[in-house]
Amino acid sequence: MLRIGIDLGGTNIVASVVNDEYKILGTGKTPTNVPRSPEEIFDDIAAVCREAMEKAGVSIAEIASVGMGTPGTVNSDGVIEFANNLGFNNLPAKDMLKERLGNIPVFIDNDANCAALGEAYAGCGNGAKNFVAVTLGTGVGSGIIVDGKIVSGVNNAGGECGHMVIMTDGEPCTCGRRGCWEAYASATALIRQTKAAMAEYPDSIMHEIAKEEGKVSGRTSFDAMRKGDIAAIKVVNNYIKYVACGLINLVNALQPEIICVGGGICNEGETLLKPLRRYVQAERYSIHSKIQTKIMKAELGNDAGVIGAALLGSVKQR
Repeated sequence: MLRIGIDLGGTNIVASVVNDEYKILGTGKTPTNVPRSPEEIFDDIAAVCREAMEKAGVSIAEIASVGMGTPGTVNSDGVIEFANNLGFNNLPAKDMLKERLGNIPVFIDNDANCAALGEAYAGCGNGAKNFVAVTLGTGVGSGIIVDGKIVSGVNNAGGECGHMVIMTDGEPCTCGRRGCWEAYASATALIRQTKAAMAEYPDSIMHEIAKEEGKVSGRTSFDAMRKGDIAAIKVVNNYIKYVACGLINLVNALQPEIICVGGGICNEGETLLKPLRRYVQAERYSIHSKIQTKIMKAELGNDAGVIGAALLGSVKQR
């Protein structure tokens, strides 16, 4: 059975034809080009779907369903209630897709949920029924899978783990609260922490590395840490503690089989994951349980969103 998965982002629109083995058979892609009207954006969504089908050598008659992951909040009727970076307010996305693609089953969910679904079934989750995906990017994105299904909550806005507070009255967060996990564990937060350490330690190797790269990035402190830079070691150690704090909270609250860590920071591999596992093992509540949550690196990269979106039809019809 073939399905189409769409990853609608602020930068690009990507659509792929996906088979039952979670393999991508054909992909279409175009810039999102915001700001512009929702009608123009959805015309392009339909166009990249047709491009994906053409590259896969299939027709719309062979497609069982279409799924789309989008930023923002999506209700059970397929209405995108709010997506600030796309300029959507109460947009009837499901109906708009049906108008352009024909009378085919359409499913829409938050993009982080779709990425979690993709990793749970086709990536590092290997079919895990209880699974959490965490993305350390501009913010801290997350999706929760329980008993094989996305946890959306009563208002379809559940799973926003990045906005649990880990530091009362702490750093301000873009959501309006203070001390959110996102304000400490995102790549944006790491860059801010790196810059603060560089200002405090003018002789740090981080200055040289940033100059060579042309900017301070999420890699700057890790690269300097590997060269023995004391200031960078402090930055990395503190950052890993912040990430671990949130992971421990998730383990204690949900006891998932696997927590998948994605985003650019996860490219540090075991340099990041090994100490995270050590913190989780030391502070988890379930200290005597024989089965413990595994902390793993995401496997699907940018394909997680389209594969997870394609899976929406099969998962939501169970």
